[in-house]
Amino acid sequence: MKSSTIRTFQTVHTWTGLLAGFALFIAFYAGALTVFHHDIALWQNPPWRGTPAKNVPVQTLIDHLLQTHPKARENFGIVLPPPGTSQAPYAYWNDGEEHFATADALEHPVDDEGATRGNLADFVYALHDSLGIPVVGLYFMGIVSVIYGLALISGLLIHLPQLLGDLFALRPGRNLKRLWQDAHNVIGVLSLPFHIIFAITGALMCLFVPLFAALNLIAFDGKLDGAFAKAIATAPVVTASGKPATTLPADVLMARAKAAALATGVSTFEPDYIHFSYYGDANALVQIRGLSQHTLGTYGTIALHGASGDVLERHIGDTHSVNGITNSSMYALHFGSFGGRTVQWLYFLLGLAGAFLFYSGNLLWIESRRKRRHTEQPRKTLVMARATIGLCIGSCLGIALSFTATALADLTHIPPALPQSLAFYGCVTLAIAYTCLRPIPRAASELLRITAAAYILTSAFDLIRNSDAWTAAWTAQTTAVLFVDLTGIALGVGFIALARATKKRARAGEANSVWAETPSYAMADESSLQITK
Repeated sequence: MKSSTIRTFQTVHTWTGLLAGFALFIAFYAGALTVFHHDIALWQNPPWRGTPAKNVPVQTLIDHLLQTHPKARENFGIVLPPPGTSQAPYAYWNDGEEHFATADALEHPVDDEGATRGNLADFVYALHDSLGIPVVGLYFMGIVSVIYGLALISGLLIHLPQLLGDLFALRPGRNLKRLWQDAHNVIGVLSLPFHIIFAITGALMCLFVPLFAALNLIAFDGKLDGAFAKAIATAPVVTASGKPATTLPADVLMARAKAAALATGVSTFEPDYIHFSYYGDANALVQIRGLSQHTLGTYGTIALHGASGDVLERHIGDTHSVNGITNSSMYALHFGSFGGRTVQWLYFLLGLAGAFLFYSGNLLWIESRRKRRHTEQPRKTLVMARATIGLCIGSCLGIALSFTATALADLTHIPPALPQSLAFYGCVTLAIAYTCLRPIPRAASELLRITAAAYILTSAFDLIRNSDAWTAAWTAQTTAVLFVDLTGIALGVGFIALARATKKRARAGEANSVWAETPSYAMADESSLQITK
C-alpha cells in the first residue's frame, strides 16, 4: 500500500479506538466476568446461605400467581433460578404493564427490573452491554460496536503488509513504547477473529430495535412484524377453546421437555424459563426454554400441550430452524456459552486481553505525542493520561467494590441494588477526581494498589465467611464459589504487579514523560543544589 493510504488508515484506527476505547474497556472487562454469570450468581447466593422461604416450588409460585392475578393465566412466564443457587423463581406477566414477582412478594410486585433487582451477575452484565444505563446505554454501545468494527478493519490493514514478520515480535528493552506496541499488535491480531465476532454480534444485539424499525419501513413495507414473528416462532399458534382442563404440574412438564430435548441428541438441557398460554384451558400451550452445552445453538425450546404433555414442536440441537440456530448462535458466540468451562476460560482471557488492547492503545497515543526533549508535556497528553487512569482503573475498582457492597448488603439484610450502583459509579467518579488532584504516576500506582486490595480483601472475606462450606460435603456449587474467590485473588495479584511496574516506570523510566515521578528539570535542579553545597 502507498504510505499515504497507510497513514489514512492509521488516523482512522487511532481516532475510532480513542472514541470507543473507554466504553469498550468497561464492556470487555465486565464482559470477561459476565462469562461466569452463573458462578457470580452462586457467589452472591450460595445454597448453604439460602433460607427455606426462598426455595418455593415452581408450581406453588404458579398457583399463588393465579390466585392473586387470575387474568394472568392467558399469558405469563416463570423465570427459573440458576441450578444450585438459593435465588427464588419469579413470575412475569403483562396486563398493560409489566409485572415481576416472587411467591413471597406477589402482593407487592416490583417494578422494571423485577425480582432480579440486586442480582450482582445481572449488574455486571448490564455494565457489559449498556454501561448500566437502560435503553440509551444499549443503543450507545451499539454505535460503539460499529466504531469498534472500523477500528478492527483499519488496524488489520495497517499491519497487513508486515503481518507475518511482526506477529510474534516482542522486543523487550529500554524502549517501552516499542514493547507496548508489539504487545498491542500481537494480542490484537491473534484475537482478531473473536473481536470480529464481538463487534458484529454486539452491534446487532444492541441496535436490533432501530435496525428492525428501519428495515420494516424501508424494505418490508410495514410487514416485517408478522414475518419476523413467524420466522422465530417456537410453537404453533393456538387459541383458547373455552373448555377447562387441568394443566399438568410444572415439574412434570419440565421432565417431559428434558426427555424430548435429550432425544434430539443434545448432551444436556437445563430449563431456565417456562411460558404458559391459556393455563387451565384444553388448548393450553407450554414452552420450556433450556440451555444445552457443547452445541452452538445453546438455547433451545420445547413446546408442549399443557393438558396432555404431548410434544408439539422441538427447536433445539439439530431440530433448530435456520432462523433459530442463527439467533441462538449469535448469543452463544458472543458470550462463549457453547463449550463448557474450557471455552468460558478462553473467553475470560479474551475479555481481559480486549480490555488491555484499549488501555494500551491509549498509552501508545500518549507516548506518540510526547515531546521527548521537553519537560512540559502537551495538555492533551495530560488529560488523556488522567482520563485513562480514572476511567479504566476506576471501573476495575468499581466492579470490585460492587462485589464488596453485595457481600455487606447481605450481612446487613438491605437490598443490594443501590449499594452496587453507588459502589461502581461513585468509585469511577472519585477515581477521576483523584487523578486530577494527584500527580499522574502516583495516582496510577496508588489506584492500582487500592484496586488490588479491594479484590483480595473481598475474596478473602468471602473465603472466611464460607469457611463451613469448605469443610462440608463438596459439590459443584462449592467449587464454583471457590473459583470466583480465587479468581478475585488472582486479579488482585495482577493489579499488584501492574502497580509495581508503574512505580518502577515512574522512578527509572524516561524523565520527560507524563508517567515520570520526578521530571528532568526537577532532577537537574536537585543536582545543581548538591554541586553548590
